[in-house]
Amino acid sequence: METAGHLLEKIRQGNVYARSRKKRLRLASSALKVLTLSLSAASTIILGLQNLNLWAGLAFSLVALVTLLGAVESFFNWRSRWVLMEETQYRFQRLTDDLEYLIASTPATDLTHDRLQPIFDEYQGVWAHLSERWLQERRALPSTSESQ
Repeated sequence: METAGHLLEKIRQGNVYARSRKKRLRLASSALKVLTLSLSAASTIILGLQNLNLWAGLAFSLVALVTLLGAVESFFNWRSRWVLMEETQYRFQRLTDDLEYLIASTPATDLTHDRLQPIFDEYQGVWAHLSERWLQERRALPSTSESQ
């Protein structure tokens, strides 16, 4: 029973990690998207006022900022990382549910390492999948920015 409790705590810690990263990445992705859209809209409006040199210069500056933000977003790829954390959180929550059910439905004397091993293997698999996908995302980014 002690092993099951330890495993459950490790899975919950993984879920907390994925949740905190997901929130931070979602916020960064959303904020950048709103900022990009705002600057794009503002630059378009300002370009309509072309008879003022100051405004036209400001509009072109905003267009340059939008281009810069687009490049920054493609480099950091916050949205796909946010979705990756969403998937990881789902898998940890599913694993938590499975383990809690196993603990509740199995007498403590029958809760052996052999019964817990598949859940531990899945726990390790969640981390392995997250790490592999994270590395794939990071490897893909330089080629994305080189093609632009």
